[in-house]
Amino acid sequence: MKIALIGATGFVGSAVLSEALQRGHQVTAIVRHPEKLPRHTSLTAVKGDAYDAAAIAQAVTGHDAVVHAFNPGWGEARIRELFIEGTRAIFAGVKQAGIKRLLVVGGAGSLYVAPNLQLIDTPDFPAEYKEGAEGARQALNLIREEQGLDWSFVSPPALLEPGKRSGRFRIGGDQLLMSGEHPARISVADLAVAIVDELEQPRHIRQRFTVGY
Repeated sequence: MKIALIGATGFVGSAVLSEALQRGHQVTAIVRHPEKLPRHTSLTAVKGDAYDAAAIAQAVTGHDAVVHAFNPGWGEARIRELFIEGTRAIFAGVKQAGIKRLLVVGGAGSLYVAPNLQLIDTPDFPAEYKEGAEGARQALNLIREEQGLDWSFVSPPALLEPGKRSGRFRIGGDQLLMSGEHPARISVADLAVAIVDELEQPRHIRQRFTVGY
């Protein structure tokens, strides 16, 4: 499979890149800093701007699927605004390129913890992550309006951490996964497994899903 990966040097994107290459896929990594990418015979690095729909369309043309793992950076003061701006450009670029399959990496904030209550709206949600989580929630609302894309949106559990690849996890829908009385967790390596699994064998077309231990 030919996969275009936007945000391949980020925390999630780099794990997706590693997993996809290990499985023998051809990957085009669209990033701001190509020099940060590893060298691999199945990897093509493209310097790209996630806010430029025309540039994205050119970079992703001819691929089987696009993964949107773009994040402006948690230290960015305008993270919510920029996340939405980049997401709109990515959606537009993918459609311009005539690609149907798009997988968007979002956050846990929009998962439900009770009827009509999302995690981001609970009193204990960390303030430092709220703007980024709001951007990801709005991205989910935007993608749900898309009729021309075979999209999937993946939300990690509340705790996404470095760690080893086990290949074992649970899959859920719109509700926050729990482990007993505590929120579930997952390693970024296993989140990447779930993402590439979904690309290889789509089970959540026009749906959001979540994963966790």
